Amino acid sequence: MLTQVADGVHRLEHAHVNVYLVEDETGLLLVDTGLPGAWRALGEALRTLGHRPRDVVAVVLTHAHFDHTGNVARLRATLDVPVLAHPGDHWIAAHPYRYAHENPRALYPVRHPAALPILGSVLAAGAWRVPGVEGLDDLDPGADLPLPGSPRVVFSPGHTFGHCALHLPSRDVLLTGDALVTLDPYTGGRGPQLVAGAATADSLLALRSLDALAATGAGTVLPGHGEPWTEGIRAAVDEARAVGAH
Repeated sequence: MLTQVADGVHRLEHAHVNVYLVEDETGLLLVDTGLPGAWRALGEALRTLGHRPRDVVAVVLTHAHFDHTGNVARLRATLDVPVLAHPGDHWIAAHPYRYAHENPRALYPVRHPAALPILGSVLAAGAWRVPGVEGLDDLDPGADLPLPGSPRVVFSPGHTFGHCALHLPSRDVLLTGDALVTLDPYTGGRGPQLVAGAATADSLLALRSLDALAATGAGTVLPGHGEPWTEGIRAAVDEARAVGAH
């Protein structure tokens, strides 16, 4: 489902994973790519917005977990566009199922049955068939990118060691990736929080990175999973801290 969530910013939600399209007069920026099953929805989103595939000028990955890189290989083969990620996540992009996480994943569906439909949707969308990709371009912390929306890179490690959020100051928007979500796919929990240790490399580091998110002062928060949050990043961070690591 495609919805406009801010000026020139559109959210495509597929299988509980968010992809964002940022547009201006220079073209489209794709932030994260979802799971393989989102490929057709991506094409439909471009057409709905009145764009063609060639209007996509770059892809930025907030991090390289398989549910956010599911269409990177196909996009590069089809469009030959640059794909940027922090160097700390390049290895994960090349090896989608070998990433650091604090807690064993197997017990989460037993302890959190509300997550079962979510995880079922993720599997049905191709979570088991994400190809690895190499040769990504570097995403530099603190950089102002010459891309649609003029995003500023906010280094926010913890979920992965190279995780980066994107701040769009002119649009009062912060794309938090999985540094802060409003739906945890592993527990089914809703509201601002960290992702469970089943998929987070270092929860204490992730909690510290909330300071960098809060410092943006953004009014609209667009997470990698879950609904947009419009009560400001500082309030979202306060709620996430209250939930803590899990």
